[in-house]
Amino acid sequence: MSNNDVVIVSAVRTPFGKFDGILKTIPSFDLGIIALKEVVNRISLAPKDVDEVYYGTCIPAEYAIYTNVPARQITLGAGFPEDNISLTIDRACCSSMTALRLGYRAIKAGDAEVVIASGAENMANVSLLASAEKVRWGNRLGPIELEDVLFELGYGRRGFAPVATDSGYVSLEYGISREKQDEWAIGSHQKWFTAYNQGKYKIGEELISIEVPQKKGETIIMDRDESPRKNISLKKMASLKPVYGSPTVTAGNAPGMNSGASAIVLMSLKRAKAMGIKPLATIEACHAVAGTPKYMACIPAKAIKKILDRIGMTIDNMDLIEINEAFAAVTLVSLKMLANNEPIKWQELQSKTNVNGGAIAIGHPVGASGARITMTLMYELIRRGGGRGIAAICGGLSQGEAIVVRV
Repeated sequence: MSNNDVVIVSAVRTPFGKFDGILKTIPSFDLGIIALKEVVNRISLAPKDVDEVYYGTCIPAEYAIYTNVPARQITLGAGFPEDNISLTIDRACCSSMTALRLGYRAIKAGDAEVVIASGAENMANVSLLASAEKVRWGNRLGPIELEDVLFELGYGRRGFAPVATDSGYVSLEYGISREKQDEWAIGSHQKWFTAYNQGKYKIGEELISIEVPQKKGETIIMDRDESPRKNISLKKMASLKPVYGSPTVTAGNAPGMNSGASAIVLMSLKRAKAMGIKPLATIEACHAVAGTPKYMACIPAKAIKKILDRIGMTIDNMDLIEINEAFAAVTLVSLKMLANNEPIKWQELQSKTNVNGGAIAIGHPVGASGARITMTLMYELIRRGGGRGIAAICGGLSQGEAIVVRV
């Protein structure tokens, strides 16, 4: 190892809430503040010693009523000094993994020694909007029409197909049936419950508990993800109608619209040694890609291939894989591409991907998910005594990120 290596020294996330759940009215800013405070407290790191904070969030309609610069607001809200440098990132679902990549670059370049990569989202707290054309500049009489920016995530307004629609059609191009996607989704929930019962999703490791005050009654202590479901079956899944005209994607084989926050502290190995902080993992490489908007389901595979080619490795060198379950279609298409369409290889890759459940079960608060899959991968490698893994995520209109970590 080199003193210039970039290491992860702390990584936490809140439990992820479901759309109509416990966190539905908690601003993403407040979730981000909780994660930011905890990630430094875990290692007794003084906020003044953090050089830069990168913060991913990508539904501005949720935080618009608090004006702008979310990263600046959460750092000040978390008690960071006024001269702390921060940056808000919107690269769709990739945002907090993009934060990791930018932090990695800053440390490698010698511009920083301690960086926090973070992200948060509360999709249930998104405001309904009225356009300026109809309200600010007109519509003197009559009702005002409000728009829900979560519908199709707005892509249709600019002439693009909803990502669920594209992913469904692309999955069929790759010979992946609706039933196979439903099976993967059920497996995501089952793997989460197995991991939870084994104590893998416990407070003090990946998770921090949240106190949620109630208007009536006692404060709720949230200490686990809300979305995982036990009582699901192929029959129930098959009864769900596809969304937005997609041929395969349903509310069952897609994640929910979730809430939550995540944060990771990166350091140069030299700085970690000087501070007496034990690294949890080393980041070996990060890489970003983009592609044809329709083929978002292929983007994690593209990102993984690019980064592995760059470091002279293959997917066989990876002990574990995390591919964000934007939809079951995304994970399955990308794994099939990585397997070069070989059935036995495809099955082998599935067996070491998202081994503790994925976003379909855990949730997908979009700004927080890139950091979440990275820490989920890292903590499982730690439990196994070490190894190397790769995490990849796609984002709207075919953007992507991948990261390789070694424990």
